[in-house]
Amino acid sequence: MTKKVKVLVVDDSPTMRGLIATALTKDPDIEVVGQAEDPIQARQAIKALNPDVVTLDVEMPNMNGLEFLEKIMRLRPMPVVMVSTLTGRGADETIQALEIGAIDCIEKPRPGNEHSFEELPYKVKIAASVRVRPLVRSESTPRTAQSTRAEHESYVSDGRIVAIGASTGGVEALMQVLSGFPENCPPTVITQHMPPTFTKSFANRLDRMCAPKVQEATDRAKIMPGNIYLAPGGTEHLEITADLRCRLKSGERVNGHCPSVDVLFDSVSRSCKGNAIGVILTGMGKDGAAGLLSMRKAGAKTFGQSEASCVVYGMPKVAFEIGAVEKQLPLDRLAPAIISETATNKKH
Repeated sequence: MTKKVKVLVVDDSPTMRGLIATALTKDPDIEVVGQAEDPIQARQAIKALNPDVVTLDVEMPNMNGLEFLEKIMRLRPMPVVMVSTLTGRGADETIQALEIGAIDCIEKPRPGNEHSFEELPYKVKIAASVRVRPLVRSESTPRTAQSTRAEHESYVSDGRIVAIGASTGGVEALMQVLSGFPENCPPTVITQHMPPTFTKSFANRLDRMCAPKVQEATDRAKIMPGNIYLAPGGTEHLEITADLRCRLKSGERVNGHCPSVDVLFDSVSRSCKGNAIGVILTGMGKDGAAGLLSMRKAGAKTFGQSEASCVVYGMPKVAFEIGAVEKQLPLDRLAPAIISETATNKKH
């Protein structure tokens, strides 16, 4: 990098601020330019220090972290990485933060995962490189399940499985895509790069927002129409078996990730051949590109998110460049394209 990434650390705990700052300054490309214990101090520090990235705790005095994040994204959009506990409430609020516009999240160290901050410098540097858009609350935000249900009353799936992969920026992207799916949507499997426990909160939030049933995938779960299965974060990859069941398989990281999009896509190409749709969304790196190419070679239809609509045009770019993407589409056109392609009465 040509210059150091300037970071402001915001957390009400002096100990946690110290841990975050120590983790970040181990990277020679990062400089911690300031610390703040609450949003009031943080607001002043942002004006004075003009940081490239802010790390933000969810629960703080004087103003909730989510309220502060929303003000940032409305008034002065900038990259924010959420630092959260693994409690149910902390995970739920972190998912809301990613929906509002935070770039990524990382869990605070805990027994059994004392080294969670090892990835923090990497996440911060990714955040510094992404495009951040102002938060706009409008009618274009994800539609209600009721409106989607009415819109697709005549839809009948042709039975093809839809496999979706996403990483940085994927929470917002998946919410928009899945909110456009009808209640009887094609059976859908998803790998989104996300820490453990956050995926359960994300699945629950998607389930509340979308017409189909959304759930964390469980081992041997039968893949059924009207259901969406999200790979759990952690130490297992999600695969699809020949008898169309979810398989959670322990394994090493692939492309730096577990679960990996490549592992999911490769299994779909083997188990479903051309009877599938592959979709690669926003994300840093190349995970999913090779797997999507395998799906296309097996006869599957493949879509990639367009550069202009991505938070990070990494995974879709690599997939497009190696010939894995048959058609690139803006985010708001992906759901209609998937549903049109999988309808039994689709027009050629």
